[in-house]
Amino acid sequence: MAVLLGLTLLGALYEGVAEAADIRAYPAPGQMVDVGGYRLHINCVGTGSPTVVIDAGLGDWSASWSSWVQPDVARTTRVCAYDRAGLGWSEAGPLPRTAERFTHELHTLLHNARVPGPYVLVGHSSGGLTVRVFAHEYAAEVAGVVLVESMHPSQAKPSGAATPRQATAPASELSIYTLPARIGLVRLLAGPLQLASGLSPEVANAYVAFSVTPRSLQTSLDEGQGMPESLAQAAAVTSFGTIPLIVLSRGGDRDQDWQRMQSDLLRLSSNSRQLIADQSGHNIQLDQPKAAVGAIVTMVEQIRRQAMR
Repeated sequence: MAVLLGLTLLGALYEGVAEAADIRAYPAPGQMVDVGGYRLHINCVGTGSPTVVIDAGLGDWSASWSSWVQPDVARTTRVCAYDRAGLGWSEAGPLPRTAERFTHELHTLLHNARVPGPYVLVGHSSGGLTVRVFAHEYAAEVAGVVLVESMHPSQAKPSGAATPRQATAPASELSIYTLPARIGLVRLLAGPLQLASGLSPEVANAYVAFSVTPRSLQTSLDEGQGMPESLAQAAAVTSFGTIPLIVLSRGGDRDQDWQRMQSDLLRLSSNSRQLIADQSGHNIQLDQPKAAVGAIVTMVEQIRRQAMR
């Protein structure tokens, strides 16, 4: 028992030292912006309008988009990728972690960071739920939407419905599920787990460093726990009206239910179309980044043409 305790303490010390070293080694490339008592990280590159705003999927953050997609889109217009609270360089935020909270945090972030609209919202996987809510609540600021392998409200399981927490609940404390991260085991396994697979060398080390922390793992758990609420909140949004929409989906998928859900997303707008990344899995931004870039740039150019009429 004494040996186990000693190893646990040693692991915790190792994790603390490693996290401090990573903060020094990998400073935030963008701004740290206060959104109400905690700061979120947003990184904007390029120039032009409309501004593209990217929301990553569950447990993911800006680095997976800054490898290939963001630099290429920046050749056409301004593009911002941000980290939801508790992920990447962003500080932890209050519970529950749901699409509505993400929407309000993102809107506050864009306002406080002085990132002007109109916006082209890009939502990947669960990020598509946030984009769906944002496009409804702040429709006047949204010029277009690109859903990349977006989740669909029909993925909700009735038996998994959770009781909503109070809106002012503080960020959750670290749970037993994050113990391996707290004693450095996740960090030690980062290589075998290939957490940086598909990322550019410039961002791979930072991505691993900030993805193996107890805070990051706990945030992913909190986002997962809030998923039933997020799906319900997204389901309440049934139309974007005439806001242009592109649905980018993976190709060659034999999952007919997923294909059906992707096609059904087109009904959100009267001005929608579907594009297929025929050589990609779920993470199109890594598997076939040119397809993601192409969909986003296509939307930007469509909006510019409409503005000239």
